[in-house]
Amino acid sequence: MPFVNITIYEGHDKQRKDEVAKRVTEAISDVCKVPREAIWVVFNEVTPPDWYVGANPGKK
Repeated sequence: MPFVNITIYEGHDKQRKDEVAKRVTEAISDVCKVPREAIWVVFNEVTPPDWYVGANPGKK
């Protein structure tokens, strides 16, 4: 069972996450030849100050 963990900045609405989950699920299903129902997608939302790039915190 494929498990996809997506980490993103907080604040994306449900519609956007639904679309991302749908597209990721379709891609994995096509490539791995597994049923869509066997694919799990989880979103982890992180506040920008907790997301560091090059030792610098993100900005909102």
